[in-house]
Amino acid sequence: MAKALATGRDRPSRENEDGWETRGDRKARKPLVEKKRRARINESLQELRLLLAGAEVQAKLENAEVLELTVRRVQGTLRGRARGKEAQRGPLLFDDLPPASSTDSGSGGPLLFDDLPPASSGDSGPLDTAMSQMVKSEEKGAKRKASEGERNGSEELVEKKVCKASSVIFGLKGYVAERKGEREEMQDAHVILNDITEECRPPSSLITRVSYFAVFDGHGGIRASKFAAQNLHQNLIRKFPKGDVISVEKTVKRCLLDTFKHTDEEFLKQASSQKPAWKDGSTATCVLAVDNILYIANLGDSRAILCRFNEESQKHAALSLSKEHNPTQYEERMRIQKAGGNVRDGRVLGVLEVSRSIGDGQYKRCGVTSVPDIRRCQLTPNDRFILLACDGLFKVFTPEEAVNFILSCLEDEKIQSREGKPTMDARYEAACNRLASKAVQRGSADNVTVMVVRIGSP
Repeated sequence: MAKALATGRDRPSRENEDGWETRGDRKARKPLVEKKRRARINESLQELRLLLAGAEVQAKLENAEVLELTVRRVQGTLRGRARGKEAQRGPLLFDDLPPASSTDSGSGGPLLFDDLPPASSGDSGPLDTAMSQMVKSEEKGAKRKASEGERNGSEELVEKKVCKASSVIFGLKGYVAERKGEREEMQDAHVILNDITEECRPPSSLITRVSYFAVFDGHGGIRASKFAAQNLHQNLIRKFPKGDVISVEKTVKRCLLDTFKHTDEEFLKQASSQKPAWKDGSTATCVLAVDNILYIANLGDSRAILCRFNEESQKHAALSLSKEHNPTQYEERMRIQKAGGNVRDGRVLGVLEVSRSIGDGQYKRCGVTSVPDIRRCQLTPNDRFILLACDGLFKVFTPEEAVNFILSCLEDEKIQSREGKPTMDARYEAACNRLASKAVQRGSADNVTVMVVRIGSP
């Protein structure tokens, strides 16, 4: 009964070996319990940190061992291949490794790390499988890039297919035909200069012949293409190297770059002075022949194609000498966007179809440039002719189709000489006229300009 009447303060909270404990005693003991609990938690955390640190160190060690083993196996594989080909090439992977020795009896040559066992020839674990797959993938990528380069007719392809250079300077003679098509006016222009050696006055000890051929495809009017046709070669002649030069190739390329820049600046200055300002623009595809070396400078989507006879296949091939410039190409689009412009529907600001041109002043601040793409090609005895044409032709003809069409005309015995012209001159003229007319018949709505440069004996 006394226990039942006890006050709340004196009511027992729990019973232990020492007897009854009041709530006041429990409150006094609570900080000590909390302190011990925190101590146990800290000890657990410390143990956890040590475990994590140990696991991290172990992982690093394992990664290092895997890396070292991978390096050693790659080294051993490469050296094994080199010994199989009886080639003593010295270090294959790292410069600080000793050269492979013919007396080395190890399957992997000198070890990179002394604490690792030598690789076993029978080891075919997952790591070897992954490495072999990586090597095969890289080889496939290299083959794919090589095949793409061949299909695109890149500069490297032109250089690799060059036959033994001839000491004889090949004669060059141009022929041209043009059609207005469905357009209201003819906005294309062209230039044929079979020999401008005297005008250029090059160093006689290095250069004996200079020729120039060009086509220009105007848009927004005829003024830009006409201006380029009248002034580009004049600026080129003035800037052509006159004295002794260390490198003809570098000097000629610099001359072409300066010529295009100067011509574009001249036209833009004249266009901006008009009221209203001219908005004309033009592509430009120029072939500058210095002896037997062709320098092809290109802006826009006009093209230059070389017809070369392939001795292996006994067929004529169409090799692209120029690179088209349109806003859909990655590098061109990136330059335009970086300058603040944009590409819509495959055109600059949704209007201009090319990304490089002469003129087009309203688009120059949007990334359109007049810097040409310049390529070099060595003429050979297997070369037949060069085709220069605007996109009006290539909208309905592939380069291969155009080359074969011209070849069929050159072999047409029904085409005879007229008005005292040699037979081959008549056939080249007929080839240009027939190809231009055929492009219009196939539905090309653009102006069509076809220029064929004959390559032959002097």
